[in-house]
This record gives sequence, structure tokens and C-alpha cells, in this order.
Amino acid sequence: MVDLYIMRHGQSTANRDNIFTGWSDVALTEQGIAQAKIAGQKLAQANVQFTQVHTSYLRRAIQTANIVLEQIDQLYLPMRKSWRLNERHYGALRGMNKDTAKEQFGAWQVQQWRRSYVAVPPLLSRPEPKRQYPLGLEPRGESLEMASVRLLPYWQDVIAPGLRQGQNQLIVAHGSTLRALIKYLEQIDDADIMQVEVDNGSPIHYQLDQQLHIIKKEFI
Repeated sequence: MVDLYIMRHGQSTANRDNIFTGWSDVALTEQGIAQAKIAGQKLAQANVQFTQVHTSYLRRAIQTANIVLEQIDQLYLPMRKSWRLNERHYGALRGMNKDTAKEQFGAWQVQQWRRSYVAVPPLLSRPEPKRQYPLGLEPRGESLEMASVRLLPYWQDVIAPGLRQGQNQLIVAHGSTLRALIKYLEQIDDADIMQVEVDNGSPIHYQLDQQLHIIKKEFI
């Protein structure tokens, strides 16, 4: 058996302000920092020893991961960062207040963009080049399905091999990409994934067998 822990970053400034974020690089709020500390304290009580930590290129996830590692006294662990763990790209919605989006597009449509597996938000006319992403890497917008397609190779090539070797893994990422991973791990169908929520700063523990089938799931 091996332990996989996944958690969404603590509250960000965009979460606080009810803004679509995606690949925008925002920081944690004071509440988000506190959530990360509490999550780390809970993991410390579980007394789990990790081999590796995985996070995205986005500061809210990186900050959360560092706080958690400090709380569990495992700052020495290697931390792997990958754009494949970035939040789903919300395209032209990013930076827009969610209530304003509902007024402009309708509550039903916004709910589809936020929770549906296949709905694609309005696309950016062109992505803005950033130093951390090679030219052409940043998408113009993504459905959850599209985010899953770029996430799963990282799971299969990096995380899963460590788990199969009995190495406990911690993933600190984002609501949508973790929903995509949960869908894959739990074999949730496209319709039911709309009901899945991942709260800020709340670790989820999966105990897995050698074939990475779920033996136990618990919310920490």
C-alpha cells in the first residue's frame, strides 16, 4: 500500500474577490496562508513521510506547498513543478468577476464553463507570452477535458511510477486540475464530475494498492 495526498492551494486573492483566475499568477491571502498552515498541521498529525512533492508553476500553489512542508518538517523534500499541474485556463474569462460573468452570459452558461467536463470558455484572442512558458505552450482557454489531457501524462510518467515503488506522494495544485485527477482515479463519468468540489486547503488522502486502485479515501 502507498499513500497519495492531494490538496488545493489556500484561498488566493482571486478566490477572495470572486474572480476567474486560471493561469493568472496570484498570491495567497492571509486566510489562505492560515488554511495552508492548518492543512500542514493535520498532515503532521497523520505522520506521513513523503518522497516527493508536486505542484504547478503558479505561486498560490507553490506558496501553499512550502507552508505545508514547513509544518510537517519536510522542507528538505524535492519539489517538482510542472505547468501540467496549472489550473485550467479560463481563456477570456480570466480576470472577470464571476457575478459579472453571470450577468453578461447567464448563470446557466457560466455554470457549464465552470463545472462541465467539455464546455470551453470564451477564448483569448491570443495568449500573452510569459518567461516560464515556451512560446505557444499557454492555451487560449481550456475545458476540464482539455486540462485533463495535459495533466494525465504527468501523472502517468512522474507521479504514478513513484507510487508503484511505494513512495508516498503529495500533490498541491488547483481546483480544476485536481477535479480532473479525481475523475481519472475514481472513474467518475462526465456528467457526475459537475458535482465534485475541491475546497481550498483541505487535503484528501488516497490509500492505493500496487496497481494504484483505491483502497481507502478520506478527507483530512
